[in-house]
Amino acid sequence: MRKMRISDNCPGLIPKFINFLYPSECPSCNNETDTFSSAPFCSVCWSGIEKYTGPSCRVCATPFASEDAWVCAECMKKPPHFARAISYGLFDGTLATAISFFKFQRIKRLHRPLGDLLLTFDMPGIDALIPVPLTIRGLRERGFNQSLLLAKTFSDKTKTPLIMDGLLKKRDTAPQIGLSKKERRLNLKGAFSAGRKFPGMRLLLIDDVMTTCSTADECSKELLRAGAAEVTVLTLARANYL
Repeated sequence: MRKMRISDNCPGLIPKFINFLYPSECPSCNNETDTFSSAPFCSVCWSGIEKYTGPSCRVCATPFASEDAWVCAECMKKPPHFARAISYGLFDGTLATAISFFKFQRIKRLHRPLGDLLLTFDMPGIDALIPVPLTIRGLRERGFNQSLLLAKTFSDKTKTPLIMDGLLKKRDTAPQIGLSKKERRLNLKGAFSAGRKFPGMRLLLIDDVMTTCSTADECSKELLRAGAAEVTVLTLARANYL
């Protein structure tokens, strides 16, 4: 006979007791945190994170206002080096807040529930996962590479090989915030290099947020130079560049 645990009859008792000892408020609604898996976000706010299903560019995933458009003007003018980009949602609301808490407030445990969002995509034919890298200095300052943790969650659940040193970031770059699209491209030019060869491989490049595609494009260019047959980009959120 299976032994009965406290949590069998009182599934919400333990989280409430923990929250009594260590009070925590959900950053989205200011109510008490009621779950371990997505803490400090409550289960209601976390379940409210929506997958974007509206119209978007078939190449770079830029959201469209119309269902009639297929490819954005930027991709038509200058196609990126990656085959296509896919994002779970828009950089807004609880998803944006969770990514910010994960990266900048260093709540490392959020990589699991955030990484699980990426598992809603079926990615057949991928030979390996490549996380967007940080420089050694950036890694020391943050303490972890958020893209690597997301990629590891995806790898563990799908059994897709993860190549942690597939890309290297050779130099520190200025923050991309506040830069124009041209400035962002110049800021990242030559910042990345492939850590090995990828002869004929189909790669999945994983990052947290895509804004102007500059990072994804520069990384994809280096992976193709190293022999990759195709690069697909998968991110948690797509941010509109203003």
